[in-house]
Amino acid sequence: MKHRHSLWLLIVMSLLILQKTGHCEESSSVVKHQGLVYAEVSGAGNEARSLQLDLFLPMTSEPPPLVVWIHGGGWRNGSRRNPKLMEVTENGYALASLSYRFSKEAIFPAQVHDCKAAIRWLRANSNRYGYNAEWIAVAGSSAGGHLALLLGTSGDVTELEGEVGGNLKQSSSVQAVIDYFGPTDFVLRGKTQPERAYTNQSGSYALLGGEGGKVPEQMERLASPATYVSTDDPPLLIFHGTADKTVLLDQSDRMVELYDAVGLDVELIRLEGAGHGGKRFFEGDSLQKAILFLNAHRPD
Repeated sequence: MKHRHSLWLLIVMSLLILQKTGHCEESSSVVKHQGLVYAEVSGAGNEARSLQLDLFLPMTSEPPPLVVWIHGGGWRNGSRRNPKLMEVTENGYALASLSYRFSKEAIFPAQVHDCKAAIRWLRANSNRYGYNAEWIAVAGSSAGGHLALLLGTSGDVTELEGEVGGNLKQSSSVQAVIDYFGPTDFVLRGKTQPERAYTNQSGSYALLGGEGGKVPEQMERLASPATYVSTDDPPLLIFHGTADKTVLLDQSDRMVELYDAVGLDVELIRLEGAGHGGKRFFEGDSLQKAILFLNAHRPD
């Protein structure tokens, strides 16, 4: 009876731990923590709802550095499930993939507030889960690329920091950025791509509170990573297709121009004939270039 009692106690304790830490799975090489709550926000009808992330930890002898993935979807859909760059876990990195509020729930800057809350939470909980959060790289595609760029360039911008999720003593800064075809300058986009910038054809119209075919220029500047480029920004790697009609290549060219002007580390990889997304960006030579970039800038 004593043995059965001890076994039951162990089961109960395990269930309690899972309730606090999300669903945990373990494969031969990666431990997965899914559905970890990093913040509570007000949802529809002011009801509280949770913002979650998934965490993938390779089995390494030392706590691995962290890469954070931010999914795309026009700031109005998409999922943290099945993140791109899972291969970094085979190269000595932990990977976190996060959810954030969509534009139908809250307009900008809610989305970057959420992402910064996730970075702070990840730093506050690094010892608990066993990764190194002193150095964090962030990557994202399309809308997620835009948010990744903002994390990189707006580290000292109080208005974009927010107080979502608490952990305010933790830094939300990131130390490297990989952007896959994300918008960088909404003022420029309004000039070169107005048919998208000022209609529901693009998710940025709702994100920035557009009405009547117009978006306040103040909002365009507030939400543009290009607005905040300064000499202390992290190294940047950009991937963009030359045939992208959703986010024009001039958006990435603009970021290179600004980084070059202040002597920052930046590289733009143009994929000839590629459109807005596709496997070419996340496998083969492109994947190897992303991993080489991470390896070049991670701490020793």
